Amino acid sequence: MVLGGELAKAANRLLEGRHGRLGANALRAALVDLYEFWLSKAAAAAGVDTAEPGVALVAVGGLGRRELVPFSDLDLVLVHNQNPRVAEIADALWYPLWDARIGLDHSVRTPGEALQVASDDLRTAIGLLDARHIAGDAELTGRLAAAARDQWRRTARKRLPELAESTRQRWQRSGEIAQSAEPDLKYGKGGLRDLGVLDALALAQLTARPGEELREARELLLDVRTEMRRELRRDRDILSAPDAELVAAELGFGDRFTLARKLSGAGRAIAYAVDVALRSTVEQPRGRFGRKPSRTPLDEGVVLHGNEVALARDAVPAKDPALLLRVAAASARTGVPISHGTLRTLADSAPELRTPWPADARDALTELLGAGEGLIDAVEALDRTGLWARLFPEWGAVRDLPPREPVHAWTVDRHLVQTAVEAAKLTTTVARPDLLLLGALLHDIGKGRDIDHSELGAAISAQVARRIGLSESDSATVSAMVRHHLLLPHTATRRDIEEPATIARVAKTVDDVVLLELLQALTQADSLATGPGMWTDWKAGLVANLVNRCRQVMQGNGFSAPEPLTAEQRELIATAVRTGRGEALISVAGNVATVVLAVPARAELLAPAAGVLALHSLEVHTAQLRGHGNGRAGIFTASPKFGSLPESALLREQFARAVAGGLALDQKLAAKERDYQPTRVSAKPKVLWFDDEASGPNTVVLELRATDRIGLLYRVAGALQAGEAEVRWAKVATLGSAVVDSFAIAPRGGRIDQAWRRRVEQAVLAAAS
Repeated sequence: MVLGGELAKAANRLLEGRHGRLGANALRAALVDLYEFWLSKAAAAAGVDTAEPGVALVAVGGLGRRELVPFSDLDLVLVHNQNPRVAEIADALWYPLWDARIGLDHSVRTPGEALQVASDDLRTAIGLLDARHIAGDAELTGRLAAAARDQWRRTARKRLPELAESTRQRWQRSGEIAQSAEPDLKYGKGGLRDLGVLDALALAQLTARPGEELREARELLLDVRTEMRRELRRDRDILSAPDAELVAAELGFGDRFTLARKLSGAGRAIAYAVDVALRSTVEQPRGRFGRKPSRTPLDEGVVLHGNEVALARDAVPAKDPALLLRVAAASARTGVPISHGTLRTLADSAPELRTPWPADARDALTELLGAGEGLIDAVEALDRTGLWARLFPEWGAVRDLPPREPVHAWTVDRHLVQTAVEAAKLTTTVARPDLLLLGALLHDIGKGRDIDHSELGAAISAQVARRIGLSESDSATVSAMVRHHLLLPHTATRRDIEEPATIARVAKTVDDVVLLELLQALTQADSLATGPGMWTDWKAGLVANLVNRCRQVMQGNGFSAPEPLTAEQRELIATAVRTGRGEALISVAGNVATVVLAVPARAELLAPAAGVLALHSLEVHTAQLRGHGNGRAGIFTASPKFGSLPESALLREQFARAVAGGLALDQKLAAKERDYQPTRVSAKPKVLWFDDEASGPNTVVLELRATDRIGLLYRVAGALQAGEAEVRWAKVATLGSAVVDSFAIAPRGGRIDQAWRRRVEQAVLAAAS
């Protein structure tokens, strides 16, 4: 117990830097020395050094590789030659570590047992390759390490399919480091575990040893993992944006965006090396009678050679400018990787396409972009070898560019490719699928500069469209897609699409039915490529409704008036007027509920309604306030953040109490907020005013942008009430941890003036802070 406590205290002193803060590499070396020193003392005290027959304490894992990062488990093997006291020795070693709460992955085995486990378990086989002597019988350790490496060299080729499958399964579980907003430094594709795979393949002489680029990538990943754990004081391998800010500062990168680009580059280098290594070590399928693999034509100058896409024997890349795109399209279409030799040949001899591109090159690009999931690996292969930049020199500004919005799961370049993948599923919904695919690839190409990315992207995309040979009118359409790619989602989720002024503004901006349907498809593809939960049935319905209304106006059918209240809704209002209390009605379609809450005309509606919905963890998407007779109704669309929808009777009872003032909403919502983890990063709320986006006299739109929190709509509704603002309608959009809430409001008395705006704005900002 004392020894273990001393070890933990000494490790903490190193992390705290009481005698000067150590750099990441020096800290790892110091931790290795500390643990080796302590384990040597503990082993001697346990009798490891004097045991007969021999016993040895062997380190594997991070300690074995001398890459021990803070808060890592110790991977230890106690090796023995049938020593009868080995269990007693093991207890004397392990218990102090457990008492000190140091993570321990341990085993007690004879050399034969260890080799048998390694022959059955791939992870153990690779782990023993890092075996390093700590204490006891050094000859015993040497025999085990040599035998484990010899066994691996003899069996590695046979185990390659198992290794490749386990590696791909890990990638599927953990994602990838390159192009990920929150990379898993250890298990992700291109992470530290993949470097272990490369080391194992090199030890078996199946691939060359990692070069300088991979050594630098290893050092970067280890340094980032070291600093992250030092800052967080716990074991963690996934680097979040807030943690990245701390790590970037410690490693001298300036900001998390610079660090993210470095990490993405390192991850790409490692992932590419592993991919090439696994492919190069797998035997190509042979034809009948053991002949060399056949060459199956895929396109002009392109063949399927075994398990790879390759150049045909008669292909002449220097004289065929479109060959590069045909190779990439064939790879994306079939899902078969491009051979490394083909990529090298194309990089060395493929000419740059002249402006304007020939029609066959343009057609090959459209085929490539429309290939679906295979596009991702095809673009990555071209990008890794510099070929993608030849096609799109503008790509360099967004390559490995981390997202600034937390809702994005990918870097900007990967998001663009992913959007094209999603757009490929929607090509039958538009008249010009070629323009949809190109617009999807370029819609965020203007990011990374201190300028409106939609405006800059529009100019860049027009330039690209003309370079690849599109007509002036088609180039203008692609440019308009990029300029207005946020128009439909922002309008549908932040404005009242039943307002004639809103529809007229969107229709005037788009002014073309073909562009309108392209924007609708791009909106869906962009949302799906952003991250989980960004494209819902609710959002799809809003966008479709907006598009249909705009199409009517653009086709000369005029604006459709809002649908009147249903008989059931009017009856609910009448019941509320008759009883003098709040009434509720819920209808459900899938996971989205329409909640109608009615009150007498003089009763407050929005605040109690929003408060009760928040109590039941219902996320409000839209709120429409309508009057009828001597009462009013709020029509809300909402869905549960988790769990199921509440019972109608309970919702009705609580709403009635809230309207009557008998439900302590402030206290209940505050308690609910305390029960849940608050948002780590809170952005300063902002209010925007729009004077021409609401119909009706004396009415303006207030848009609130803030960090989401439980009961936010309830508090804002109370602030609007206190500011003498009558809410005509409300739109609510939740984007990850942020919200954009829009309210059409009018003064309860008097006219709109600056003093009234100032009072309302201050009250709303205070409620959102």
